[in-house]
Amino acid sequence: MNELRITNLSKTYRNGVQALQDISLQIPKGMFGLLGPNGAGKSTLMRTIATLQQADQGELQLGNINIKTHPAELRKVLGYLPQQFGLYPSISSEMLLNHLAVLKGILNRKERKEIVEALLHRVNLYAVRKQKLGEFSGGMKQRFGIAQALLNSPKLLIVDEPTAGLDPVERNRFYNLLSEVGEDTIVILSTHIVEDVKELCTRMAIMNQGKLIIQGNPIEIMESLQGRLYEKTIPKHELQQYKQAYQVISSRLYLGKQIIHVISDSYPGSHFNAIEANLEDVYMHRILNN
Repeated sequence: MNELRITNLSKTYRNGVQALQDISLQIPKGMFGLLGPNGAGKSTLMRTIATLQQADQGELQLGNINIKTHPAELRKVLGYLPQQFGLYPSISSEMLLNHLAVLKGILNRKERKEIVEALLHRVNLYAVRKQKLGEFSGGMKQRFGIAQALLNSPKLLIVDEPTAGLDPVERNRFYNLLSEVGEDTIVILSTHIVEDVKELCTRMAIMNQGKLIIQGNPIEIMESLQGRLYEKTIPKHELQQYKQAYQVISSRLYLGKQIIHVISDSYPGSHFNAIEANLEDVYMHRILNN
């Protein structure tokens, strides 16, 4: 099971929204980043892969498992951390993880105890294993979510917006944990946070409005803008004027002034400075031009 193949996947909801439009991807073992704004179709794609809903057309294949025709086989080797998940606030992480292990078919008590303890150590929650889940921070809850997703030693792990709302320390801890898991598992990281993909993923794709815009290696994708990106600091009141004259892909305030990034095939003049493109520049350029 070295690869997940997604072929011509489409999904239209009853209200007419085309959530997925002819999506095709090949996702190998390791960390794969799926970038896109809210409403891009990322969660629809994740739920479809996880067999929580069906596509209107297209094929999904994990190794020799046809996900469309044999969803139960996929679930045996799937770990899933959705964007929103509920926890029982009045019981401990150890107790709930033990209960979930039973539901996943780990019935031998000794084996189950060893697996639960090992996972709690792995996600750095063993010291608070007796603490009620309702007392956990957001980062601790996310780490518990990963622990439950790893109970069956999955071949495919899907994590949907896992670091939203986490502080920098927890986010970094989560990066390290996902990176470790991705050494021998297919991990799909769905997010709108560019930093997540830049830090973790060797392959990525950008989605918007249900369409796949670009896919490949993050470094190679960034190279598509090299030699075409320029920066300038301008007074705030001139921003609209520059947007009319140039292809402005991003702007931010710094010390009361506006810093803009523009795309141009030749030097735009007017005291612009050539700069190296980063993944956020590529993301903004692709989203604005889709």
